[in-house]
Amino acid sequence: MTTTAKSGHFRSYCARLVGVLLTVFAVSPTLAEELAIYAGKMFDSQGGELLENRTIHVVDGRIESVQKGFAKRDREQLVDLRNYTVLPGLMDMHTHLAYEYGPRTYMETFTWNEADYTLRAVDTARRTLRAGFTTVRDLGDSGHVTVSLRNAIDRGTVEGPRIFTAGKAIATTGGHADPTNGYRHDLMGSPGPADGVVNGIASARQAVRQRYKDGADLIKITATGGVLSVAKSGQNPQFMQDELEAVVATAKDYGFTVAVHAHGKEGMDRAIRAGVDSIEHGTYMDGETIELMKRNDTWYVPTLVAGEWVTKKSDVDGFFPDMVRTKAATIGPLIRDTFAEAYRRGVGIAFGTDSGVSRHGDNAREFILMVAAGMTPADALRSATWNAAELLDMQDELGSISAGRKADIIAVAGNPLEDISEMQRVGFVMKGGEIVVNAE
Repeated sequence: MTTTAKSGHFRSYCARLVGVLLTVFAVSPTLAEELAIYAGKMFDSQGGELLENRTIHVVDGRIESVQKGFAKRDREQLVDLRNYTVLPGLMDMHTHLAYEYGPRTYMETFTWNEADYTLRAVDTARRTLRAGFTTVRDLGDSGHVTVSLRNAIDRGTVEGPRIFTAGKAIATTGGHADPTNGYRHDLMGSPGPADGVVNGIASARQAVRQRYKDGADLIKITATGGVLSVAKSGQNPQFMQDELEAVVATAKDYGFTVAVHAHGKEGMDRAIRAGVDSIEHGTYMDGETIELMKRNDTWYVPTLVAGEWVTKKSDVDGFFPDMVRTKAATIGPLIRDTFAEAYRRGVGIAFGTDSGVSRHGDNAREFILMVAAGMTPADALRSATWNAAELLDMQDELGSISAGRKADIIAVAGNPLEDISEMQRVGFVMKGGEIVVNAE
């Protein structure tokens, strides 16, 4: 046999061997790892109280049962958190994983490629998960970065939280999230529905359908002006009522929920009447808006840490363009008082930070601001667990430590009902039964 023939036979043999191995690994079941987690204290996200001395039994990434006392089975691996407070994995309902604001952010639009944003998102996703946030909504990217990131995390090739992404947010021409705001005229062009810019009912429907095609999980629209866009108003209404209704009706056909960036009252009220699921920021809501939200079961996602961050940065010369600086100094300080009134009057509140404005991984700063504004620690924790799961319509899968849910579990050394800052010091993180950060 010639050398060439031998080489050909060897390559053929290797190819068959690889094929056999791929087949074996494709059909071989993954052995279910069984864990017993001893929890000295455990936060009941439905009741809002701490339970003592519980054993959480985890099988194949899900919580099989929770029982009183400490009772490990012979076949179970022990995770001893008797000196910790154990909580459901935290959930942030407003993030932007591909972005992290800095003094060069506006220039990045022209100097960064999609790969640059993707690599940043890999880093921010890892930081977010290791801070105890096992699930997030991403409410606006470009280039489908977070769709690909979500898929990579689901495959296990990248470390990060479970992602529900809106892909590119939907705006109107010149509105907040029009990607060409602030460009010189020859670069502006006229972006359309595929770019997240709509005008009229037909293009609003087209944009929603494009998000379905792109692989998004939900819809994000910008119903009013915003702080960080290079556009004059931070609060004017930017969708007409019929456009909002077209978005919501089309979204429902595709099984999407609709999250709405809104600062100004009129744009907010229009969106609530159209039937959206959540209002993000909500700065200028008044009593009438609050009652409208309650009647329509509209969730409020406050993003207090973003308001704090833009307020601080507005004092730094040259950090923002002048147009943005004025809006940041005006709108940023108001969100805390709006939140306090909405909470006092019983609006449903889900946790969200707008991280990407502030630093990813510092998400738990939001808890401190919520409690400082009058929310009880228990309600703040519920906003990031049970309430967030309800907003996602995932309460049978996420948001509590109870039988049948995914084993998303974190732990802190102290008692967060006594000191909410404990949530900034997460010492144990488990996502889907896999330990990401182990207690020392």
